[in-house]
Amino acid sequence: MAANLTADEEDGWFVAQQEQPWWQWLLRRFIASGPIPRHVAFVMDGNRRFAKTKHLGNVIKGHEKGFTQLAKILDWCNRFGIREITVYAFSIENFKRSEEEVSGLMRLAEEKFQKLLNDSEKLDEKRICFRFYGNRSLLSSRLQKLMSDIEHRTENFDGGRLNVCMPYTSRDEIARSFETIRKHVKDGKVNVDEINESMIDACLDSGCGGTSPDLFIRTSGEHRLSDFLMWQASETHVYFDDVLWPEFGYFNLCKAILNYQYYRTTVTKMTSSKVSDDNATSWKMNFSGNDRDLISVKS
Repeated sequence: MAANLTADEEDGWFVAQQEQPWWQWLLRRFIASGPIPRHVAFVMDGNRRFAKTKHLGNVIKGHEKGFTQLAKILDWCNRFGIREITVYAFSIENFKRSEEEVSGLMRLAEEKFQKLLNDSEKLDEKRICFRFYGNRSLLSSRLQKLMSDIEHRTENFDGGRLNVCMPYTSRDEIARSFETIRKHVKDGKVNVDEINESMIDACLDSGCGGTSPDLFIRTSGEHRLSDFLMWQASETHVYFDDVLWPEFGYFNLCKAILNYQYYRTTVTKMTSSKVSDDNATSWKMNFSGNDRDLISVKS
């Protein structure tokens, strides 16, 4: 395995660049000879069970271990050339958990987001564009500001993209997209008969330049999607792994990519057979601060 992380690296989003062990390098070279997913989505499940099975004392310790593992996985994905990653950090349904756990998770998020902003040198070096998906009105003003500051700080970076979904469910995202469309219709900016799939796409959280995932990975042995990227993942290859998220290692990631490569022919056929209306108007969302304006795109 790779060398142990320093205490500072365990707290941060980026691990120090080190030479990979020979077996990791060899496995990566072998896998890289096949198609690599451009966008991978993760349901990071199993942090609470990890805390209980390892007798860590409280579940927040499990979430901290999960974050440390996320930093490693971001590095591994970068080495594979995966350009976009989306992580399910906090579901709206998670607000139903105990007040102690929810408060602990919010404090952990504030700590990690603030550390990211403070690590200006690493941000400039990695050039990762951060975007946040979800209903931010459910969060504290402190968290909302941190998220907006991170997006503004990294919006022009081109070294890859990390989408953090928090607090998020697909149902809420789709409902908010229709509310955006309703407001545009009410204000006379679009006509009802102009509403199409492209307009809905543009009004989703991913309408700010995100793409549909090629590979969807869920850990902990649960075989469900948990209301995550249901619109965007309609043609995505789904892979389930029994391992808990803090134990999702390099070999687990390699197995998931190999599984994607094996079934990619089927996924490609599904995508290529999709019927599209070439005459339909395409739309994109123009973001200016907190304002959103739909713009039709001419063919």
